[in-house]
Amino acid sequence: MPSETRIEKDSMGEMTVPATAYWGASTQRAVENFPISGYRFGRRFIRAMGLIKQAAAKVNRDLGKLDPKLADMIITAAQQVIDGRLDEHFVLDIFQTGSGTSTNMNANEVISNRAIELAGGKIGSKDPIHPNDHVNMGQSSNDVIPAAIHVAAAEAMKTDLIPALQTLGESLGLKAKEFDKIVKIGRTHLQDATPVRLGQEFGGYARQAKLSAARAMSAVRALRELPIGGTAVGTGINTHPEFGRRMCEVLSTATDIEFVEAGDHFEAQAAKDAMCEASGQLKTIAVALTKIANDLRLLGCGPRCGIGEIQLPETQPGSSIMPGKVNPVMCEMLIQVCAQVIGNDTATTLACRESFFELNVGMPLMTHNLLESIRLLSSGVRVFTERCVSGIEANEKRCAELIDGSLAMCTSLAPLIGYDKAAAIAKQAYTSGKTVRQVAKQKKVLSDEELDKALDPMSMTEPG
Repeated sequence: MPSETRIEKDSMGEMTVPATAYWGASTQRAVENFPISGYRFGRRFIRAMGLIKQAAAKVNRDLGKLDPKLADMIITAAQQVIDGRLDEHFVLDIFQTGSGTSTNMNANEVISNRAIELAGGKIGSKDPIHPNDHVNMGQSSNDVIPAAIHVAAAEAMKTDLIPALQTLGESLGLKAKEFDKIVKIGRTHLQDATPVRLGQEFGGYARQAKLSAARAMSAVRALRELPIGGTAVGTGINTHPEFGRRMCEVLSTATDIEFVEAGDHFEAQAAKDAMCEASGQLKTIAVALTKIANDLRLLGCGPRCGIGEIQLPETQPGSSIMPGKVNPVMCEMLIQVCAQVIGNDTATTLACRESFFELNVGMPLMTHNLLESIRLLSSGVRVFTERCVSGIEANEKRCAELIDGSLAMCTSLAPLIGYDKAAAIAKQAYTSGKTVRQVAKQKKVLSDEELDKALDPMSMTEPG
């Protein structure tokens, strides 16, 4: 046998494993069985697997099920997984066994072999740490993998996505205050409507961002129940009755998220409704962000031949052929991110449907999509806030020009002269190229004083 490989065994026999690899025979089989996409589980999920394996060692030790010396070895090795020092040894493709059993064994073998190495033993010997008997004690892939998804997604939303959305909301809120006195034309059906303050529009965007943060918080709450402790089918076979509750307590301390044991382990393992709910919240957030990004790029379109009511920050040249052209690239970036998130939700929904009897068999796919959506939204929102929203400026002159020329200004005349007469003024203004004010004054439908009061744009932005 070449020195760069070693032989390990599992229940199916011998496997040749790279000599420096911490994974073992079970993982190697999956490496060879699933050369599908090249997509790997990311940092968040690997960290969550380390947290669960470390918590299990602590709980089993405290319950008197695991020798304290062995537990300490596992805890030390698992900490290296948590810290990201062993990520290169998590080698499996996303598209694999639907329960994620291969990835659970990947974690068991990596932690086992690293603990053996730290103890001065021989990698692959399973002595003194066995991947199944010790690292996987009281666990099954069927409760470990969904618990890890919940932990990883909840941590990612709390640490990355929620702060990014809150910052976006704050930045849009500041713009709402800055633009509060600027009156512009409103638009419904992409057509001119009654006036609105630019600050009111931005206040609406700020509220969308803040509600998006609240939806992410709701998703975290949906993921609080962990199936850990149910083992194979939810009965808790081969584990201590207190294992699930104690695991949640340890994980809560480690993450500062209040995880609790599943109210019903059969529901928690057989169905993946909480993940479907969390993914749906991410989709809703993506729809909200798409609305904001689309509005901003339309309000800023031009710079001379479009709406041009705001000016977006110039971040890079926009054309290889048209000198001086600048495009709304930050808006386009975020819209693409949101499109991917919406697509991920569809795939996640289909994966959640792969629940038959006591187990779901689409967990690796939903893991990848859910965490990828959180990662993309977190980064996309952060960059969008920094490089677009914070630098937006209002074009007050353009706002005033469009207000003056809008036919929708006749709306405020309707209560005074009647809908039909107001509509006739609007039509005449359109055909003649004059403003509503000019036609109304020409027709002498109101006194100059009454006309000025009725056609005051600022007064049209409040009830009354």
